[in-house]
Amino acid sequence: MSLLTEYLLAFIAVMLIPIYYYYTKLRRIEKFFENFPTPPTEPFFGNARDFTTTSAFLTTLHKYTKAHGSMVHVKMGPVGHVLVCSDHKFLEFLLSSTKILKKSRNLKYLSPWLGDGLVIADGGPKWKTHRKLITPAFHFKILEQFVDIFESASDVLVQKLSEMSGSKSLDIYPYISRCTLDIICETAMGTKIDVQNNEASAYFKGVKDMCRIFVIRTMSIAKRYDFMFKFTKDYVIQQDAVKVLHDYTNQVIDKKRQQLKEKKQEDKEKDFDDLGIKKKKVFLDLILDASVDGQSLSPEEINEEVNTFMFGGHDTTATASTFILYCLANNKEVQDKVYEEQRQLFGDDVKDVKVTYHNLQEMKYLENTVKEGLRLYSPVPIFGRHIDQDIEYDGITIPKGVGVIVFAHGIHMNPEYYPDPEKFDPSRFESCEKRPPYAFIPFSAGVRNCIGQKYAILEIKSLVSKIVRNFELFPSVPEHKMDLAAETVLKSLNGVKIGLKLR
Repeated sequence: MSLLTEYLLAFIAVMLIPIYYYYTKLRRIEKFFENFPTPPTEPFFGNARDFTTTSAFLTTLHKYTKAHGSMVHVKMGPVGHVLVCSDHKFLEFLLSSTKILKKSRNLKYLSPWLGDGLVIADGGPKWKTHRKLITPAFHFKILEQFVDIFESASDVLVQKLSEMSGSKSLDIYPYISRCTLDIICETAMGTKIDVQNNEASAYFKGVKDMCRIFVIRTMSIAKRYDFMFKFTKDYVIQQDAVKVLHDYTNQVIDKKRQQLKEKKQEDKEKDFDDLGIKKKKVFLDLILDASVDGQSLSPEEINEEVNTFMFGGHDTTATASTFILYCLANNKEVQDKVYEEQRQLFGDDVKDVKVTYHNLQEMKYLENTVKEGLRLYSPVPIFGRHIDQDIEYDGITIPKGVGVIVFAHGIHMNPEYYPDPEKFDPSRFESCEKRPPYAFIPFSAGVRNCIGQKYAILEIKSLVSKIVRNFELFPSVPEHKMDLAAETVLKSLNGVKIGLKLR
């Protein structure tokens, strides 16, 4: 065979690859999406130019859902396709499935920081083992011990906010964000970084840099691809941030591991209660000790899960608490009921009381208020699933390769399940019998639901209770209209401003 013939055959093979891809994979996906309405598209771009910013992403999805229903086909560029879903029946099928476990491919942009931890893991044997190992860390006996940490960090928060008492337009988010980072560091790793008093914290900056870069990479065509991203300034920033975050985590893990080695067995036995649960343990202690069927986590896996817990447990609780406080500031009647519940529990002197786990469980109206805040301002308004095998739903085959956007905020704002959805009304959660179970999914649901949701609810209740007992909250002056955006979590691009004064 001549050299020319070889080149010709190689050229033909290269040309046939996209044709093969189209007819074996892409065409099947395109035919599947013919079952669903598609918003008007542009040549080549499809619907992509409707999603130019993080704030446009959220408003566009609401516009599509309102115009086309709860199952919408969105075309992203010349070959990209995604199903935007806020239908409770399909969400129940999707999220309860033990086969559809892969999350959105965009999460890979967090892997330099989080590795293959629970949030990113593909749902295979490693994920199942880790989930089983880590679940006991959220036993109520463990959560009970975290309340003291919630209290001490929120005492600092109250002190900081007291200095701003009388403000008519205060952006509350930075204060809450620093407080929740202090909390997650102490509950996850047993270490204090005190970012509420140390605004120059390198760790705090590293977390913010990684979250910002994740959002940018999901939105940017150029930075989406690793080989192009490596030539950008953000790649250098990411390298520095990951080093700071990993160095700190590794240092804490090494110290904890050494402490465990040095501890004598007779002393260790005294640390266990009747249930066999070690007292005063943080997340890191528990996963260092954890094993299932003789299998424990490797040092690298422990690092991944601690970093995952830091990521998942910081911004979600910060943004949720912030928006709930905004709702209370703008709904005096609800705020008064929350405060009255506090007075019924603690008497007139509600400021200095030391709140316990049992007290937090008794705050039923506050819990409904928290749930309503999670509905109206869903901390994670959208998340994804990747269909990695052909699967049947309602007589239709969903082909391998389909991407699904779970539009949690869409179903939370559906008037079919929540009449007058724009209204902040905690009474919606006094009885949920008539509401489909998958119509409220602030922490996802099913097999891959948020493992730390009980921790999150407890922390949010603790923070909101503390602030309401110490401050009266008011609408911002001048009136503040938030510019909402779907980033790593729901954010307001122009802050979350309220007025407050000491009680």
